[in-house]
Amino acid sequence: VVEVDTATGQVCPRRLVAVDDVGRVVDDMLVESQVHGSVMQGLGAALFEGVRFDEGGQPITTTFMDYLVPSFALDAPLTVDRLCHPAPSNPLGAKGAGEGGCIGMPPAVLNATLDALRPWVVEELQIPLTPAAVWTALRSAEEAEIR
Repeated sequence: VVEVDTATGQVCPRRLVAVDDVGRVVDDMLVESQVHGSVMQGLGAALFEGVRFDEGGQPITTTFMDYLVPSFALDAPLTVDRLCHPAPSNPLGAKGAGEGGCIGMPPAVLNATLDALRPWVVEELQIPLTPAAVWTALRSAEEAEIR
């Protein structure tokens, strides 16, 4: 679940859910940490991280001032649940636990943002959901409604 500040375009995650099939769990705390870190990385991909280039093909996102990454200030309540179907490919039955959030979180945040913007008839956005991109989409939707 996200909230969108329609005056600024800022997308704020309010509630996150992650469900992963991690196979046989060897260490609960380690799995929980992997999932949490993966979700944070997925949030970064959804909200900030974008490599941009100038007209000459040179990268312009070359520092952490330009290429933002998530911090725990962004952290929203996270509910973690897991399925435990042992992997047949190894004797422990373990599977990776740090990939799901990186893969699933960006489209989930995009869909939650589009859902939050439904009253403004915003139908398309691109990741990363920067405040400028969301604000521009809101203004474009308002202009289209006026016409």
